[in-house]
Parts: sequence; structure tokens; C-alpha cells
Amino acid sequence: MGDSGNGGAAGVRRERAGAERLIEGLTVAVASALSLVLLAALAVVFGTTSLHLVTDPGTTVFRRIAVPVVLLALVVLPPALACLVLRSGRRRGRERLTAAVPAALTLLGATTVPFAALVLILVHAD
Repeated sequence: MGDSGNGGAAGVRRERAGAERLIEGLTVAVASALSLVLLAALAVVFGTTSLHLVTDPGTTVFRRIAVPVVLLALVVLPPALACLVLRSGRRRGRERLTAAVPAALTLLGATTVPFAALVLILVHAD
């Protein structure tokens, strides 16, 4: 009887671990997919804006350099933050998937902020 009780508890732990891995995997997949869509939209809009500013004859040299650099930083910053969070989780000895969940959510959050700012700019632009 003692063995069957322990086997049942181990089975529940394995089932629970599998369910947790599934939820973690889905969280990482959904957050990553949404982040990539938002980053792609940002890259397209910022790329066309930069191209327009660089080729515009009335643009100053400072603006031709500064605007693309700032826009590139806004696109590169979210993945860089996510990498830092992932490395921090891995240093603490967490499993790869468990460390990836906060990284994916950081990527999603960091991508949402510039995208929301872009939407606000486009909505209120004259």
C-alpha cells in the first residue's frame, strides 16, 4: 500500500510538471509571436521614416544621423532586455523553459511600449 501511495504522488508530480511545461511553452510561444509581429511593424514604420528623413533634401546632417540611430535603438532594445532577463534566469539555475517565460514576457512588454507610442503618434499626427 505504501508503494502505491508514493507512485500516485510521483505520477501527480509528473503530470503537474508536464502541465506546467505546456503552459510555459505556450506562454513563450504566444508572447514571442506577438512580440515579433510588433517588432516587425515597428521596424517597417521606423525604416520608412528613417529612409524618408535621410533622403529629404531639407533634413540636417544631425537629423540624418540621430533619427535612424534612435529608431534602431527602439527596435533593438526589447530583444536586448529579453536576453538579459533570460541570462539572469539561467544564472539562477532555472531550466531553460522556466527561464524563458520571464524573458518572453519582458520582450512582449518592452515591444508594446514603443508600439503604443507609435500608435499614439500616428493617431494624433496632423
